[in-house]
Amino acid sequence: MTTLRIATRKSPLALWQSEHVAHLLRAAHPGLAVELVPMSTRGDEVLDRSLAAIGGKGLFLKELELAMLRGEADCAVHSLKVVPMEVDATFALPAFPARADHADAFIRSQVATFAALPPGACVGTSSLRRQAQLRALRPDLEVRDLRGNVNTRLAKLDAGEYDAIVLACAGLERLGLGGRIRARLDAPDWLPAPAQGVIAIECRGDDAQTIALCRVFDHGPTRICAGAERALNLALHGSCHVPVAAFAQLDGDALELQALVGSASDGRSVRARAVGPASAPDALGREVAEKLVAAGAGEFLPALHDPS
Repeated sequence: MTTLRIATRKSPLALWQSEHVAHLLRAAHPGLAVELVPMSTRGDEVLDRSLAAIGGKGLFLKELELAMLRGEADCAVHSLKVVPMEVDATFALPAFPARADHADAFIRSQVATFAALPPGACVGTSSLRRQAQLRALRPDLEVRDLRGNVNTRLAKLDAGEYDAIVLACAGLERLGLGGRIRARLDAPDWLPAPAQGVIAIECRGDDAQTIALCRVFDHGPTRICAGAERALNLALHGSCHVPVAAFAQLDGDALELQALVGSASDGRSVRARAVGPASAPDALGREVAEKLVAAGAGEFLPALHDPS
């Protein structure tokens, strides 16, 4: 292979992530030409409804996967947190580059901290997970849905449509907008989405050449932590319909996983954590999921998970 084609969404963040992967590929394989194949997905096009209402985060993947099946692209680049917990057997995820900042970002021009927001302030987020944690910490706030790419969301804040918004630190930093972050919302008080800050490369499962080209920059610690978080989400049937948060971190050969399941409507939630061997991230994810269910997470899961 002399040229590798990367299918990517057209948003500035998606293009940054794909260019980052292209740089990694060129550095690892001198002489390899890498081209981007920008595409629009239904998740990008429908902005007047929440992701949960239009079919979930998988909408960001489908067109890119079809491009690979048609032979128009060799691989695709995604934010791992929007990749379904179970990837179609036709495809593989050969590489997760090193994780960026996992935390969420509080963004507001007038005040420096989330706690300093005035009573009744309007906070924008498209995430049920963030809504659940916002309502748990500040039940007085008005929490409203917020869609669009990073620049669109910031523009809505700057136009006065919201008093503050919550975005991922990684996306802001990748776009050179880290200066907009007023405070990091971080563990243990605030938990991110499973695999937040992780980029995933997807390709056809039978494309051994592309798998080999990408696998050289797979980052072991990132794969372990993301594996535990995604295993928990899978065990809970997590989706856009269920506010599930999870964060794993390595300490030598020990892997800690803390997680939360909550209600976006009133902020009630249950939490659990456990420590296990780094060699068994999937088992740790299932263990913490079982602890959440034992603590009462089932109260939230049936009501919020779309059985269709």
